[in-house]
Amino acid sequence: MLLRQRKLIRLAKYDYSGNGVYFVTICTQNRESCFGKIIDGRILLNNVGQMVDKQWQELKNRFFNIELDEYILMPNHIHGIIFIVGAPLVGARDVMVNIHDNDHNNCIRAGIKPAPTVNSTLGAMVGAFKSITTNEYINNVKNNNWSPFNGKLWQRNYYEHIIRDEKSLYKIREYIINNPSKWNFDRNNLGNLYM
Repeated sequence: MLLRQRKLIRLAKYDYSGNGVYFVTICTQNRESCFGKIIDGRILLNNVGQMVDKQWQELKNRFFNIELDEYILMPNHIHGIIFIVGAPLVGARDVMVNIHDNDHNNCIRAGIKPAPTVNSTLGAMVGAFKSITTNEYINNVKNNNWSPFNGKLWQRNYYEHIIRDEKSLYKIREYIINNPSKWNFDRNNLGNLYM
């Protein structure tokens, strides 16, 4: 019996750990809408969506060599731009972090957070994001009665596009910003399958 060969969607021999700008799309398993709803052209995130949004923003604290740019969390996928900018000059970032106490509007010094990773590939970053959000989701199923997902939270792979110039960067930023207003025509919207 021959096993089906998986189609490669990465650029052969390209260094995905080197400096570069990437447009990334990560979809939920079977494009299930888990993160919220589009209402009047805007995304209204549910608890799961808020958790995923927070973890996306935390990527810059886990990986020294990235900067996050424009992104949007949609009901069943996320679009984001990631800049891989290289390793820090010397040493590591301060491991102390300020946490805002919402009740008293004071800042509290917190302890050591997980050690960020240096010079990881784009795939490792996406993999970490998927793993962290999946584990956080499972934790909330157990402790906060979130509805369990069926099998996997995320699709096995992800889509990426190497952004090569300012014009392309501008167009992709615009696409991301306008994505919620075009949800009714989005190919990721399963409600469009039968139109």
